[in-house]
Order: sequence, then structure tokens, then C-alpha cells
Amino acid sequence: MDLSEMRTRVRKDLHDDNALRWSDGELDRHIGHALREVGLAVPLEAKVPLTTVAGSRELSLSSLADLVGVEAVEYPAGRYPPSYVRFSVWAGVLTLLVDAAPGSGEAVNVYYGKLHTLDASTSTLPSALEDLLAIGAAAYAAIEWASYATNRVNLGGEATWRNYLVWGQDRLAAFARGLARQARKNIVRCRQLYTPSDPPAAQGSGVGG
Repeated sequence: MDLSEMRTRVRKDLHDDNALRWSDGELDRHIGHALREVGLAVPLEAKVPLTTVAGSRELSLSSLADLVGVEAVEYPAGRYPPSYVRFSVWAGVLTLLVDAAPGSGEAVNVYYGKLHTLDASTSTLPSALEDLLAIGAAAYAAIEWASYATNRVNLGGEATWRNYLVWGQDRLAAFARGLARQARKNIVRCRQLYTPSDPPAAQGSGVGG
């Protein structure tokens, strides 16, 4: 599904097939807002190879566009079974929590989550999440329009803006519940994929593995 198809779906949910209340640009903005929320809850899985600098355990994450969070780090890369190590992330820098500092040019595979893309030609969003995205985008659109239409003359009567507000709030609550369910599933699934090479240490802020 591309952006145009998602926009059509959201417009149908809003009963605005003739584009009387929302322009394409306005709906695209609400779709983008909801897409970001979905991406934060269920990021796109990605993997990037990085290389070490001699004597340093630190790796810059500046090349990872739309980064949501690092899930696992494989070092040294290419072993079987894979060797996953503990790590910390702070201010865009990943630090390998290993005893010996790496040499120059050693391979490190970083497994991470990133925001989804939805544009005129491509989409990284799984089909199972398309309905959830549509719910969120329609909710944001309805609530914004209700706020705009308050104390204005509406062809549908004075209750029109209130009906949109109530409907939007109901859909937004459903969107939040859906995000929470998907986020829990995603956390469990990710934690089952990667087994650290060393026993996990006590939980601490910014430490993964």
C-alpha cells in the first residue's frame, strides 16, 4: 500500500470521499504523525555493518537514519553461531562492553529498529499494521478538525464538531491500545531473537544485550 492508497482509506473512514474537509496535504500530515507512532512501537528491522577503529570500543551511529533503538550487536561479525555482546548507547555513540579493545577495521553487525517509510511508491509497513495506521491517522484528522470547527458555522449543524471530537477521541484510544499490544509483541519477539554471548548483567540504563 502506498501513500495515495492509505490516504483514500483514511478519507473513507472519515466519510470525506469528496475531499470537502481535508486536503491531501492535511491527511498526509496526519498519516505521517500516525506512521511515526507506529514506527516507534513496531520499528522496521534493519542491520548495518560497521567497522572498528584501533583501540576504541566506540562506534558512531550517525549513519543510521531514523534510528529508533539498537536491539543487538554482533562482534566479531561472521562467526557461527553468532557472537552477541553487551553494549551501551549514549548520544549517538555505541560502546562495545568487551574486555579487549578492538583492532582496526574489525566488523561489527548492528541490529536495530528504524522508523517506517510510506510514500508515493514504497512502503515498509507490514500489511498487518495498515489498519492500525489508518485508525490513528483518521483520529488525528478528526480531532484537529473538531478543534478548528469549534464556534464556527457548520453545514451539518452545531453538533458536527462535537461529533467529530468524540469519534476522534474514541479512535485515538483504539489506536493507543493497538500500539500498546503491538509494542509488547515486538519486545518479546526481539528479545527471543538474540542470545548474548555473555551472561546478561544487571539491568541498567542504556545497556543492551
